[in-house]
Amino acid sequence: MDAQPDTNISALTHSARAARAALPSLAHSSAAMRNHALTAAADALAAGEAAILQANSQDLRSATGTSAFQDRLRLDAGRLAAMAKGLRDVAALPDPLARTLAEWTRPNGLMISRIPQPLGVIGMIYESRPNVGADAAALAIKSGNAIILRGGSESFHSAAAIHNAILTGLRAAGLPDACVQIAPSTDRAFVAAMLSASGLIDLIIPRGGKSLVERVQREARVPVLAHAEGMNHTYVHTKANPDMARRILANAKMRRTGVCGATETLLLDAAIAPTLLPELVADLGSLGCTFKADAAARAILPELPAATGADFSTEWLDAILNIKIVENIDDALAFIAAHGSEHTDAIITEDAAAAAYFLSHIASAVGLWNASTQFCDGGEFGFGGEIGIATGRIHARGPVGLEQLTTFRYVVRGTGQVRP
Repeated sequence: MDAQPDTNISALTHSARAARAALPSLAHSSAAMRNHALTAAADALAAGEAAILQANSQDLRSATGTSAFQDRLRLDAGRLAAMAKGLRDVAALPDPLARTLAEWTRPNGLMISRIPQPLGVIGMIYESRPNVGADAAALAIKSGNAIILRGGSESFHSAAAIHNAILTGLRAAGLPDACVQIAPSTDRAFVAAMLSASGLIDLIIPRGGKSLVERVQREARVPVLAHAEGMNHTYVHTKANPDMARRILANAKMRRTGVCGATETLLLDAAIAPTLLPELVADLGSLGCTFKADAAARAILPELPAATGADFSTEWLDAILNIKIVENIDDALAFIAAHGSEHTDAIITEDAAAAAYFLSHIASAVGLWNASTQFCDGGEFGFGGEIGIATGRIHARGPVGLEQLTTFRYVVRGTGQVRP
């Protein structure tokens, strides 16, 4: 039976106040302490492999959904090792707080510095993928932010087991447990309490499906750092290398179909479509992909299922690829502008001028040339991990790593100046 709303408000208030009380200890800790917390947590993940995988099995037994959903939820020894490596990678990165962003001296002798500081208390709401909790905790600790995690109900036991490893790391470094907390239950009312916690939580980051992100953006009384759907396109230009195009598209669509960086729509220039499209479809079909194709593509391969207008605006997160034949690069750009979500879009071409034109004209947070859209990932960008992919226009865009989890303040040093 769900808890009463006032119980969830009380629980959230207690967690947020504890996080805010712990924040100075974390924000003013040395880089060595924060790094030690992360490496100790990574060791705890490895040592607790059996318990974590058992918890994940419990979640999987209760889960329903598509194969892609099951893949997002599933942990195994390899994914757990990658999770631990992610914590160590974040620990090895430069301290985002030990920087001077800018400094200058005014004519009156005042010396002004712009220096980074943590954002504060972060509320992280995510679905299904249990590794998100570890990534978010790692980035928050390293950047000096306290964080409250609310994972999906389907990954509740996995998230709790991972959280225990994070707590082990915090304790090893002498940092408060309240720096990283998780929701005490699967009650959705806790999410509502997070969204209304103005003055207690400084930033909400939702990471999940369209309905989650829309709810957070609609209801939140706290600033939100959100991303839209991953309506990502791979555009194969007339001057693409065919073998490269085949290799990249197979990876961009089928490496992991349930991640937000997966390509959902292939845009293919009409001049090369008659020869290249059959090869691309055969490649992906052999990997288990199905298709939704426009009339021009079906004129080449009549057996392809017909796409509806809505298909080209659908984030499948599954082994389904939309296919659209375009006349030229401007046609491709117009289609992306109409159907994309400003997340990640790629061009495959040997023409450097065409690539430069494409990359300068898309509005996407991430644009790629001759590379898979699945590289839109904080780890692949050298961030050690990511807390999400931001597609908004304020504060951060693309993979959100350590630097994006800091704001800044000014320090002014004088020698007795007074303002005239």
